[in-house]
Amino acid sequence: MKLHNAVARNYSEESENRIHSDGAAQTYGFDAALVPGVAVFGHMTRPLVESLGADWLGGYSADVRLIKPTYDGDALAIEHSEEDGEHLVRCTGRSVLIAEMRSRAEAPALDAMASLPGGPPVDGKPEIAWDLIHVGEAFPAFRWSPDLEEQVVYANQVSDDLPIWQSDLLHPHAVLSMANTALSNRFRLPAWLHVGSRIVFREPVRIGDEIEVRAIPVEKWRRKGHEFIELYVAYVVGGAVKTEIRHTAIFKIAARS
Repeated sequence: MKLHNAVARNYSEESENRIHSDGAAQTYGFDAALVPGVAVFGHMTRPLVESLGADWLGGYSADVRLIKPTYDGDALAIEHSEEDGEHLVRCTGRSVLIAEMRSRAEAPALDAMASLPGGPPVDGKPEIAWDLIHVGEAFPAFRWSPDLEEQVVYANQVSDDLPIWQSDLLHPHAVLSMANTALSNRFRLPAWLHVGSRIVFREPVRIGDEIEVRAIPVEKWRRKGHEFIELYVAYVVGGAVKTEIRHTAIFKIAARS
């Protein structure tokens, strides 16, 4: 077992998602502003990349569950173990399990949704609402070409100084963060929570890639007063699908009882 220690930082205080501000987060019963879930994931990727190198960025799947909130300044203890080809990464903070990720080498069949074109353009960006989410109806696609400046920002946000990020390989923190953008580009979300993702890294995403980002809602549901969405996201470069993501979020947080 390998241990990596890190300190969580909330770099999103000014974002549209007010769950990253103290006032809004406390309204929903949290102690303070939440650190983005994609940043927790970013910290958790370090031991995997240390162990597997570039191979992990192409040819592996990863399932991450965000279990408890993470606050600015939390000391994170990240444990990485491997058994029978499955890599387990557990992130603990404040003496509780904050997140867990399982990863293994696999290349599942390409989801049929990856070949669907983006939806037609829409006017404006409405506030997200249950009746505005149409399962199976593609969002308008958009282009993303990550550059070196983005790489530096995303790596610094999770204090990752591994030498591999001096190459053209894009940090996985950036890769998953763009799934957040796929949702927030389509809707205005005043306060929402990323709660988990399944990622299939088919080929490494690289700095300078001209990426078409496709996104389709695949499910929505209600539980314990929360309203959830699962979004399918594909990154397509030159007709080839490099990454597939099933991104799950609470887009409407239950009112505090």
